[in-house]
Amino acid sequence: MARVAVLHNTLDGRGGADAVCLHVCEALQSRHDVTLVTLSRSSLADLNALFDTEADVRVHRPRGTDLACRAFDALPDRFGPQLAARSVLLRRLFAPLAPGFDAAVSTANEFALPLPSLQYVHFPQFNRRHTAVGETPRLDSLWSRLAGVGDRTLPADARLLANSAWTADAVESIYGRRPGVLFPPVDPPADPRPWAERETGIVVLGRLAPDKRPLRAVDIVDGVRARGHDLHLHLVGSSSSIYADYARRVAAAAADRSYVHLDRDAPRERVEELLGTHRYGLNCKPAEHFGMAVAEYVAAGMVAFAPDAGGQRAVLEGRADRLFTSTSDAVATIDAAVEGDARPTLPRDRYASDRFHAAIREGVAELL
Repeated sequence: MARVAVLHNTLDGRGGADAVCLHVCEALQSRHDVTLVTLSRSSLADLNALFDTEADVRVHRPRGTDLACRAFDALPDRFGPQLAARSVLLRRLFAPLAPGFDAAVSTANEFALPLPSLQYVHFPQFNRRHTAVGETPRLDSLWSRLAGVGDRTLPADARLLANSAWTADAVESIYGRRPGVLFPPVDPPADPRPWAERETGIVVLGRLAPDKRPLRAVDIVDGVRARGHDLHLHLVGSSSSIYADYARRVAAAAADRSYVHLDRDAPRERVEELLGTHRYGLNCKPAEHFGMAVAEYVAAGMVAFAPDAGGQRAVLEGRADRLFTSTSDAVATIDAAVEGDARPTLPRDRYASDRFHAAIREGVAELL
């Protein structure tokens, strides 16, 4: 049994990367002495309930970081989540702890660490100006230098994994090393309804945050309804304090429409109920690095729609009748699917969590 540190900058956004972190802890906890090192203030119990995981590991939150974390949490509505800055701080605080561990696993992208590591990259967090895809955050050069990767070199003993081939391309373009691809864990819900018994409604799953574009989903459903389809919409989102103002805007939009329902911080049972009883799933975030919500729709036997960019293209196998490039194109695409009674055709079990857990355990075993 080895001493393994799992590094994750913050779990307070309550998104797909955070679900991956808990699955990594769950995968390793029976075989190793695992400590989750994070700046997050969220409790494991709350996150397990949200992500349907059973992570039960020691959590180390470095002392003296509460004020800094509160400052970070005040920024996202206007300046984004500042993940690179959080990671720089986490790396510096972890450095004196590193000798107490045999290996580390990062579930928050790439790090320069002083011990063997397995690094799961959702999308590169540093040196973003050196890739043609994605946005370049403010102060990218500064954070990259402070993170110890300003020369675009990662430690030789770091094993890299990426959530999609699209992300792997971005990592390779920056660091000259191509990660292996390991899709995030997404389990099919049990006993979804047959197609004929499902409600003619759309589910949008994801945190209530600007990058997920839930307000765009409202505009799309407005447009499809204007074409004569009696669709309703469920916005199923985890609400984080770091996006409180935006969440209030989403709630106001839902309150103005009888056909839009907001399921905020719904327990996993409710999420699976909605996925298993509705026909359509919609993602609105452009250039999604993988698209866990899209994979959840596929796993639930829904017809899924997403922007024609990023890793989600592969989840939907590049189908032109499921991908869109604009709000008006989304309206037309969904309209055609509803009108033509389109049915799901993609395999539901492609991203099962047991596959992910086994790959993480194998990766750590190879490090050791």
